[in-house]
Amino acid sequence: MFNGVFKIVYFIQLLIAVVVRKYFEKKYLRQEVETQDKSKLEITLLLINGVGMTIPIVYVLSSWLDFANYTLPEWLGWLGVVFFFFAIWMLWRSHYDLGRNWTPVVAIRPEHKLITEGVFKYIRHPMYTAHLIWAVAQILILHNWIAGYSFIVVQIPFYFFRIWREEKMMRDQFGEEYIEYMNQTKRLIPGVL
Repeated sequence: MFNGVFKIVYFIQLLIAVVVRKYFEKKYLRQEVETQDKSKLEITLLLINGVGMTIPIVYVLSSWLDFANYTLPEWLGWLGVVFFFFAIWMLWRSHYDLGRNWTPVVAIRPEHKLITEGVFKYIRHPMYTAHLIWAVAQILILHNWIAGYSFIVVQIPFYFFRIWREEKMMRDQFGEEYIEYMNQTKRLIPGVL
């Protein structure tokens, strides 16, 4: 089943990330949300995103994709492990800071508040930053042209589409307050992007 230390480490980190997400889903998804309708494009991107997240699991649990393996220096794999742990922390912290304002879909909760503290003080979409760091970590950990790159290939179009929708929703909900917040922060990387 596992044929490499990095596959084992990746799988463990993936399980930790899933536990973080499931914890916050269980804690906050009982509340009502006012969702926006999903377009066909968003549904398609979500499905593709799911495939992109499943491919590494297939790689870790089988040898089916081993034909696409390549070699990187071992230290880059360990750097990827560190990046993944940072991504998990960022994922946890984003959920924690949002609290009951978090939803897995583009939505506004009753009594929704604009969160500008914690990691949101520096970037507007830290959860997406966490996923992009995770995607880079995956490239470094899983030395495979298919499994290593599958997440980043699907993440970039999905999140830029999703960010656009979320920011429009937040401008509609919070108006000038959100526009001011946008002027004080970056989307994904503090001081850069």
